[in-house]
Amino acid sequence: MFFSVVIPTYNRRPILEKCLRAMENQVLRADGSVEGYLVEGYEVVLVDDGSTDGTVEWIRASANELKHVKLYEQAHEGAAIARNFGVQKAEGDTIVFIDSDLVVLNDFLQYHADALSKAYAQGNERVFTYGRVVNTCNFENPTAEPFKVTDYSRAFFATGNVAIAKRWLLEAGLFDAQFTQYGWEDLELGVRLKNNGLSLIKCPEAVGYHWHPAFSTEELPKLIDQEIQRARMGVVFYKKHPTLDVRLMIQMTVLHRILWGSLSLGGLLNERTMEPMLRWLISQGYPQLSQELSRVFLNWYNVNAVYAAYRDDQAA
Repeated sequence: MFFSVVIPTYNRRPILEKCLRAMENQVLRADGSVEGYLVEGYEVVLVDDGSTDGTVEWIRASANELKHVKLYEQAHEGAAIARNFGVQKAEGDTIVFIDSDLVVLNDFLQYHADALSKAYAQGNERVFTYGRVVNTCNFENPTAEPFKVTDYSRAFFATGNVAIAKRWLLEAGLFDAQFTQYGWEDLELGVRLKNNGLSLIKCPEAVGYHWHPAFSTEELPKLIDQEIQRARMGVVFYKKHPTLDVRLMIQMTVLHRILWGSLSLGGLLNERTMEPMLRWLISQGYPQLSQELSRVFLNWYNVNAVYAAYRDDQAA
């Protein structure tokens, strides 16, 4: 078993430095074996998606420090195409996907290896492992963040922290390049993997700490734009898999319209009317609560945008 850790990145140099240094510090079991399976080592396949923040220059200048990193570059084409490029360049038989703003502990890869090897030894090879992701805004020491209820995920396949045999990705067809904007490309691949008989093994011991800046009202325009992009990509998702499960995931149901329409008072609670309260909560030291409250109108934007995108697609 040889790991290829595939990481797409775009203009995230400060946290990427922490991400890559953590990957350099991985400790694999001395004899390399678990349940009769040999863990031979790992590489880090970094795909730069057209960064303009000096990422490539830093990687090249730090080559002696980043022994496991293999750098590849592409124009700014999005995460789905970058991950596909990384898988195609990967030399390992097992792919680990993480994001470039994820910082892991030094036993991260070994825990994924243990969980996969145990399943293989039991005769079950159509599996992948999904580690735990802890969200944090602590840049100086991201791994100090405790696991919270809001960190719980029910996703079947998400690229924040997952390990899977390369052959299953190739069999499923990799990520769909139609997903050029924010959202859904990993969950859509997850549907195809499930249809191909793959099953999920949770591996909470393989912890990754997903860093993001503390919430501020200045980022609301960006977050609203992300929700609109996610809605458009949700319709692409639904066209490929027109099922109730997908409708529920992308919030294209009457239930979601009623829920977020009621909570937002039909849009009266929005980024303008709620900004004073959100700012006050942040000033009182509650940025997380402020962010959770903003989800009321962010979800309302998303629901409206997904129906608008669906109407536009039907009319085309």
